[in-house]
Amino acid sequence: MRHTLTFRSLALAGLLAPTALIPAHATAANADVSAGDWLIRGGLTHVAPKSDNGNLNASGLGLSATAPADVGSNTRPSGNITYMMTDNLGLELLVAIPFKHNLNVGGVDIGSTRHLPPTLSLQYHFNTGSAVRPYVGAGINYTYFFDEDTSDALGADIDLDDSWGAAVQAGIDFAVDDNWFVNAEVRWIDIDTDVSHPTLGHLGTVNIDPWTFGMNVGYRF
Repeated sequence: MRHTLTFRSLALAGLLAPTALIPAHATAANADVSAGDWLIRGGLTHVAPKSDNGNLNASGLGLSATAPADVGSNTRPSGNITYMMTDNLGLELLVAIPFKHNLNVGGVDIGSTRHLPPTLSLQYHFNTGSAVRPYVGAGINYTYFFDEDTSDALGADIDLDDSWGAAVQAGIDFAVDDNWFVNAEVRWIDIDTDVSHPTLGHLGTVNIDPWTFGMNVGYRF
């Protein structure tokens, strides 16, 4: 997959864009959080798999023994909830509507798959005494693949194994008032899946390892 912008540029744009949504009076609001606070965010997340997703056995497509795999990007509604265990440490769960990714092997479109990527992260929130509160986090991701639709190209649907992997994130909350805020975040998730076919057997491993970019509206209570 080819990206016209670097991941660094996308991440910077995603983190800074919400500032345009903050009204002038927001500077009087305080984004600081305290132990016992709950933070709920909802919005959109764009999942952009890395460019080189590995090689698969493509003999069933009439191609050479192995061919490069490509996993398409997708954007879906998503949300997360954070519970502040201390004034700085929070535990976050990421949820989303299933993402759908188109699959390509050796330049041949073979179909699509869906996945759910629940992610549990431990976050550190930098209370600044202002309307801006950055945070970083790290945790574990479980990706559940389902609804593979590749029968037209391969004669039968392939199977993608579920994945466990690490996840890291960085984000910024911008207070609108004492409860409402807007948010931007970027994540990297380690997602690898073994691919198999009912008659062709094991086809190889796909390394998805996406960057995700989220834009959210949040509420603190």
